[in-house]
Amino acid sequence: MKKLLLLVAFALVGTLSAGENALVLPAPTKTGGMPLNEALANRHSSRDFAADKEFTLQQLSDLLWAASGINREDGRMTAPTASNSQEIDLYVALPAGVYFYNRAGNTLDLLVAGDVRKNTGGQPFVGQGTVEIILVANLDKLKGADAMKRDLAYIDSGYVSQNLYLFAASANLNSVVRAMVPREALAQTLGLNANQIITVVQTVGFPK
Repeated sequence: MKKLLLLVAFALVGTLSAGENALVLPAPTKTGGMPLNEALANRHSSRDFAADKEFTLQQLSDLLWAASGINREDGRMTAPTASNSQEIDLYVALPAGVYFYNRAGNTLDLLVAGDVRKNTGGQPFVGQGTVEIILVANLDKLKGADAMKRDLAYIDSGYVSQNLYLFAASANLNSVVRAMVPREALAQTLGLNANQIITVVQTVGFPK
């Protein structure tokens, strides 16, 4: 069963590493792209996605690094977090399963086999040739009262979401962030604990 899953993942997103149940991402592209002002001018939400295109590993690597990858030798990221808590984790729903973005190792580690993208929301475009990026805040990494922790988690999620939007604009992709998410059911699917909260889900895909 595992071998079959790995073959499916290979067919969908490109080159699979020899490591079992892990997609090793190529080094992200850190140069070039659209100038910032042009990306800001082109940033928009779109719910129109092509159903017949899949992301390559390079495209996934670039997308996830832009969202909240490591951009300095001290392990700090492209998106800020309160006191560098790094409490926002990315769970990436692809056709072959849901993967955890391991930014330190630059890998996608399989958590749940099978296509659960449509389970991330009720909108008709969800899961139609898209990548569904689930932002999860680990409140245990934050300091302060519970209410403040939640406020910080949503603020920090906003930075990640904007990074995704700007990368999508630069790469001629469509994207939309979604707050209407079946959080309880999705948290059970991902095996989250009570202090791991789903803040938003961002849909990214190719335009029609």
